[in-house]
Amino acid sequence: MARLATEFTLPLRSFELELTLEVGSTVALVGPSGAGKTSVLRVVAGLARPGEGRVALDDDVWFDSARRISRLPEERRVGLVFQDYALFPHLNVRRNIEYAGRHRADAYLERFRIGHLADAWPAELSGGERQRVALARALARDPAVLLLDEPLSALDAHTKAGVRAELQQLIRELALPTILVTHDFQDAAALADQVGVIVDGKLRQLASPRELVSRPSDEFVASFTGANLLRGVARPAPGDITGIRLDTGETVYSTDPGEGTVGVVVYPWDVSVARLHQDDSAMNAIHGEIGPLVEIGNRIRVPIGPIIAEITTGSARRLELSRGGSAIATFKATATRLVQLG
Repeated sequence: MARLATEFTLPLRSFELELTLEVGSTVALVGPSGAGKTSVLRVVAGLARPGEGRVALDDDVWFDSARRISRLPEERRVGLVFQDYALFPHLNVRRNIEYAGRHRADAYLERFRIGHLADAWPAELSGGERQRVALARALARDPAVLLLDEPLSALDAHTKAGVRAELQQLIRELALPTILVTHDFQDAAALADQVGVIVDGKLRQLASPRELVSRPSDEFVASFTGANLLRGVARPAPGDITGIRLDTGETVYSTDPGEGTVGVVVYPWDVSVARLHQDDSAMNAIHGEIGPLVEIGNRIRVPIGPIIAEITTGSARRLELSRGGSAIATFKATATRLVQLG
């Protein structure tokens, strides 16, 4: 498989984007709006020129500031799918695809199961259909690299899950170096082998989705991956564990070493909920008032004081949880991670 290698700096409005990244399979870039994620795609595609650096696909150099090489976008084998899909409104579906590869339209109409839409106009298409046309147009260029800018953000919740599964299968079949940008960690974890977290133009952490969850490098990475982030002061405790006095007054324990001001990371699915204290292996217990319950599929998120638990709807009904009541959130010291606060 080919490898895309990038190392560049790009001045942006309020900071400088600095990135060194090698992509052999699929990398998702996540982070807050304005962090520089889309600018990475623009640099690779040739739509933005770095101040300095290098972009190359194996030995094919697309940009090299030292050698004064800067290939035009049409000279780079890149398939780019824009966030809003950017279909030409004055061209029907077939002609949108033919714009990128005139002799490939029939093959991609069939591949994406949109042959019945060949004569339709972009304004007549649903979000999922527009995405399939945009992907077909990008692939009709016969790209060596695929770039996806927020590929699922324009879809409603009902459509998103199915389209995400289709996109996941497509990416695996293509086996191209792929960079996708998203603000949704769940999308990134489903679609990419590695996830890079970018904040203010800097890559905070690059790792597999599993590693980002189990070992976040800092408080932002932890909160972005869906964790509860509590703050407190850590001190060594007997038995090779660490005790943390939380800012909210409770004391919890972690098997991670730590001392001084720390962030305490606990994922909602590692938190159990009870109405009365139970003797079990969980060292940490937080009593609190129940906040508004949020249903997500067959699970419910339950705020209890400063922490959020995620339990099944059946458990929530059995415990008769309701806003304004009280409950106890418990979690193990082994599920309690410590990170430094930035």
